[in-house]
Amino acid sequence: MPTTVKNYLGKLTGWNQVTMNFLGRDVVGIDEIDYGDNTAKENAYGAGGMPVGWTEGNYEPRFAVSFYDEEMQAIQRALPPGKRVQDIEPFDVVVQYAHPQTGIIVTDIIHNVQLLGRAKNPKQSEGKMTNKYDCICSHITWGK
Repeated sequence: MPTTVKNYLGKLTGWNQVTMNFLGRDVVGIDEIDYGDNTAKENAYGAGGMPVGWTEGNYEPRFAVSFYDEEMQAIQRALPPGKRVQDIEPFDVVVQYAHPQTGIIVTDIIHNVQLLGRAKNPKQSEGKMTNKYDCICSHITWGK
């Protein structure tokens, strides 16, 4: 008798179901979103070879986004003359994932985002210019 493998997850959430709200508007000129957080933890050793406890370090969130050049130009145009993207006050970024079959929306919030700078790196034989922007943030609220 053949074994039946049940596909219980159905159609999975992918890039087509992602929305990112950046500086108060949904942006479409993005190529990649990269965020996460960690807390450094380490075993503490005493007598013998096994840990007797652990230590916990600082919470470390991270956020980066790759914009098409046209999207970054639109962001720059929205700023007052002479202001750089790294001069923008801290703001929250909202990333939403809509499940393609159930319609359930999961919302992650990256808090107090600040861009660290701006750069361009066009490459030969590429039909688009994308640039990755590293940011700092204070914390991430997952799955709100």
